[in-house]
Amino acid sequence: MNALADDSPTGPLAQRRIVVTRPEGQAAGLVQAIREAGGEPVCIPAIEIRPLGDTVAFDALADRLSSFDLAVFVSRNAVRCGLDLLRRRLGHAWPADLRVATVGQGSRAELEREGFRGVIAPAAGSDSEALLAAPELAEVSGWRVVIFRGEGGRPLLGEVLERRGAHVEYAACYRRLQPRHDDFAALWGRGADAVAVSSAEGLDNFLAMLGNDAPARLEGVALFVPHTRVAQAAARRGLDDAIVAGPGDAQMLAALVAYFAAAR
Repeated sequence: MNALADDSPTGPLAQRRIVVTRPEGQAAGLVQAIREAGGEPVCIPAIEIRPLGDTVAFDALADRLSSFDLAVFVSRNAVRCGLDLLRRRLGHAWPADLRVATVGQGSRAELEREGFRGVIAPAAGSDSEALLAAPELAEVSGWRVVIFRGEGGRPLLGEVLERRGAHVEYAACYRRLQPRHDDFAALWGRGADAVAVSSAEGLDNFLAMLGNDAPARLEGVALFVPHTRVAQAAARRGLDDAIVAGPGDAQMLAALVAYFAAAR
């Protein structure tokens, strides 16, 4: 018997260093999956979720919540932050006739954990385009729709619903900021075999952290993104080989495993 046991990690991602850029509090599932597959996850959040500085506009809209026909939450952050602010303003009351929709299965699960039933969400895909393809939103003429999102969110969903005849209002319920990482050099340290980003904004922030020579510093590093739209954004920034994995933890892990299996 050998006197020294081999403590090297095993698994399909063994010896692979994977940077996860999801916001703090949203990376745990992917981090655990990477670790269980033998990889070394490195958390470098590229977006920081912060409360609103001023809730006057949100509160005014919350007071009219029962006047809407549909409430759309564009992300898990929108669910968590939006419902927290609504509870603070209205308590736990939710208008009985107000339907609820969201863009993906993760935020749908979040709403269902909060007690919502009959949530409108795409069966496949996890973005505004997928939700807009849902049959329940094909005929919305005359509907009053409120969209819960971060400050300055993507406008496509509201624009298309308005073209379909809906009256749309936005309820900003959180802010997205670029985090400060004073220890970024140490975190990046030995570089990485792969970087997983969750949005075009997160990609931009991460590239800013890397500095002006970001594309060069990412040479030889596999970039994984959740949507074709984010891959297109990466290409515009000189990163032409982004791998579209999908928005979920299982999809991202499967893409990582497949990529590094083929690279052996």
